[in-house]
Amino acid sequence: MSNYPVDMSQKPEVTPFFDPATNTISYVVKDPNSKSCAVVDSVMDIDYAAGRITYEHADEIIAYVQEKGLEVEWLIETHVHADHLSAAPYIQEKCGGKLGIGRNITIVQETFGKVFNEGTEFQRDGSQFDRLFDDGDSYEIGGMHCFAMHTPGHTPACMTHVIGDAAFVGDTLFMPDGGSARADFPGGDAGTLYDSIQKVLALPDAMRLFMCHDYGPNGRDIQWETTVDSEKAENIHVGGGKSREEFVEMRTKRDAQLDMPRLILPSLQVNMRGGKMPPKDKDGRQFLKLPVNAL
Repeated sequence: MSNYPVDMSQKPEVTPFFDPATNTISYVVKDPNSKSCAVVDSVMDIDYAAGRITYEHADEIIAYVQEKGLEVEWLIETHVHADHLSAAPYIQEKCGGKLGIGRNITIVQETFGKVFNEGTEFQRDGSQFDRLFDDGDSYEIGGMHCFAMHTPGHTPACMTHVIGDAAFVGDTLFMPDGGSARADFPGGDAGTLYDSIQKVLALPDAMRLFMCHDYGPNGRDIQWETTVDSEKAENIHVGGGKSREEFVEMRTKRDAQLDMPRLILPSLQVNMRGGKMPPKDKDGRQFLKLPVNAL
């Protein structure tokens, strides 16, 4: 069983927003007894070929929040995403709220600050965020008690956020027929990922689990919600009691065959800054870098 302060009697209202361009699911998580909510893993739109940033997906979330009269208290990033750009600052500007991520964002910033040859003006201390979560740290959404679990392996900064009977796992797990996320990014580790998954699976069996991504394996419709019990029984990578050694061998072989995510280079540059674009040059222009042979 989990050693964390789980309260299954709290049942947040969870509204998903699917972005087909990146197969990302963002969430508005509402306290059922107030107007307070959090936004988890928002998406900023990018036309990579044209170098054009837009906000259709974020505007959909903002419209929902405003239509329902909700109060955004938190903007949560489960990790530094490598496959989509965060819209957290844009939503924060329109709706308020505090921006939070795991404390090990500083490791990611140090690693990719070097990859992108960022100057000394790029702060590597997580100061782009309002709150850096440590393992077990708690916070409130209205009257709901929430806490963050450190679940590294996919990245060093991955956190699972548990809000009542709902847990937002980021890329630590996929739906049972999707398995798990890759662990070969800088700072990732397959064995660490297995250990983190076991922490998630130690939560109560009825805990609702919400995915950050789904790719519709074998042509099925997109899905994003399952339970701890279903993952333990059916997950193709860790279900049925698969051992750490089996998982590491499978994950290592699988990762070696995967291409880099299409948006990894723009995503990391933006997301390590808390969703902000790199600073403008003296002429007011903004650029994203394309490091050659760096990954």
